[in-house]
Amino acid sequence: MTISGVTTFLWFDDQALEAATFYVNTFPDSRLGEVTHYQAGAPKPEGSVLTVAFELFSQPFVALNGGPGFPHSEAVSFQVLCDTQDEIDALWAAITSKGGRESQCGWCQDRFGVSWQIVPRALLELLSSADPEASQRAFTSMMTMHKIVLDDLR
Repeated sequence: MTISGVTTFLWFDDQALEAATFYVNTFPDSRLGEVTHYQAGAPKPEGSVLTVAFELFSQPFVALNGGPGFPHSEAVSFQVLCDTQDEIDALWAAITSKGGRESQCGWCQDRFGVSWQIVPRALLELLSSADPEASQRAFTSMMTMHKIVLDDLR
């Protein structure tokens, strides 16, 4: 058997192209790929978008217009590690705008219902600190936040 990797499929009702376009315009090292369309006799109109291939951070994804049967939930989320507060602020604003929602501890949902964790790399370092007091302070601070604020973690 030859295994060539894993591709994440995201199920949408009929917003696959809109979502994929939003993601590639929001995240670096991203691009749109091939778009396929429904054929005659399909459950959606002939010629409407079936799938959209795209890459985020050079990782493959496919958005599928499969109908309303399977909505997104926070049971699956995508974690994006950021190095600066400016990166956190920009991604947070993009994801939560136009119908997105804030959640706790760096989690948010975009307007399509997909969950994201916008996390500073420093948070992971602080939480795993050999200094238990520093780790506890970072954890306690994180638990009070929606968007993570680096200065408040430290």
